[in-house]
Amino acid sequence: MSTANNSASAPQHQPPGCSIEAALEIVRDRWTILILRDAFRGIRRFDDLRRDLEIPRAILADRLRSLVESGVFVKRQYQQRPERFEYRLTPMGMELSPILVSLMQWGDRWLSGEEGPPRLLVHEPCATEIDMSFYCWTCEEAFSPTQISSQPGAVTARALHSQPALHSQPVLQEGDLKNNGATES
Repeated sequence: MSTANNSASAPQHQPPGCSIEAALEIVRDRWTILILRDAFRGIRRFDDLRRDLEIPRAILADRLRSLVESGVFVKRQYQQRPERFEYRLTPMGMELSPILVSLMQWGDRWLSGEEGPPRLLVHEPCATEIDMSFYCWTCEEAFSPTQISSQPGAVTARALHSQPALHSQPVLQEGDLKNNGATES
């Protein structure tokens, strides 16, 4: 698995080694996100994925190959005659769960109709609906997106001397959450 950034196609305004850009090279489109959603629902086999998603075979084969090559899935044989495989999430793939949960909850909040969200995610042991939020384990408190700042990591530390715009700065300002009449809840 290569994590190298293709600098020839990378936009010039992003710092070298942008993790969002690298992640989007793997989680690249609607089909990939939906395949991952199904994997978290326990759907692992090609025909089951194709049937559930109503996805063309060639597209599904391409996305599964890519997810295996990137280390998100591992391909395991479950039948010899005919040869059949299933696709299981790796630890790398399992760590995509919060991203899918956040995307789902964003859609529930902003895109669900009057009837509400089509599905709810609950903590299985207590059946309480889950809520994705930012929490600092050091301060032991929740915080908002306006309290997050971006600081250079090891890869970009060298670039600070030549590009002062990369110094630590807040990602969002307080007023950013109040645009277009939207309000924080």
